Amino acid sequence: MHTHDTPLGTLSLAASAAGLTRCSFRPALARPERPTDPAEAAIVDQARRELDDYLAGRLREFTVPVDLSNVDPERRRILAGLTEVGYGGTTSYGALATALGMVGYEGARAVGAAMAANPVLIVVPCHRVLGASGKLTGYAGGLEVKRRLLELELHDRAEPSLW
Repeated sequence: MHTHDTPLGTLSLAASAAGLTRCSFRPALARPERPTDPAEAAIVDQARRELDDYLAGRLREFTVPVDLSNVDPERRRILAGLTEVGYGGTTSYGALATALGMVGYEGARAVGAAMAANPVLIVVPCHRVLGASGKLTGYAGGLEVKRRLLELELHDRAEPSLW
């Protein structure tokens, strides 16, 4: 587990040889330690660079590989649905559920549960999912962080970053 300081707070990062497995505002359970596997180290380093570029307004799409193999298959399918919500865009829990063929209140709740359990915040952009009324609801990094991420994506890239 590694930490990475950002203008939004300290992130915990982890990777497998296949991709980033964790990007979270929750504190790391173990002391940060450099991965011994060169592939894991390269992925963590790439994630750090891309997160810095994203938060500085220089990156709109992450290319760091993500490994969600430890995520329940249904939640993994829901998180994959976020690829349709592009940079600067938003959707609602219900709309994402509908787009994925999930119906009604239970579908929206399943989407909410998947967003709450997203192990790779920011990179897998669950901050782009809002309540049905367009209101900011739930985010593991806190609503203030969610608001700042959405504002960053809506900000005119011609202006220098505020962070």
